[in-house]
Amino acid sequence: MKKITLLSLSLLVCFAAMAQTPPIEMATGFYADGKIYVVITVGLLILSGIFAYLFLLDRKISRLEAKMNTKTFSK
Repeated sequence: MKKITLLSLSLLVCFAAMAQTPPIEMATGFYADGKIYVVITVGLLILSGIFAYLFLLDRKISRLEAKMNTKTFSK
């Protein structure tokens, strides 16, 4: 219960601190020009590429570990 209360309080303080910051000039300019969508799209493409690479790498490592375990037990 104490952890939930502390988490709630910290989130409330965080949101209150973010509400007091002035808007960022670059972000408002991108939003006004419609370029913010391009920035978001490029960021999402980069993140999805990283996640896909990590997923494939995890599968490859799992296959290698399974192969090593079967060789170890067969001896």
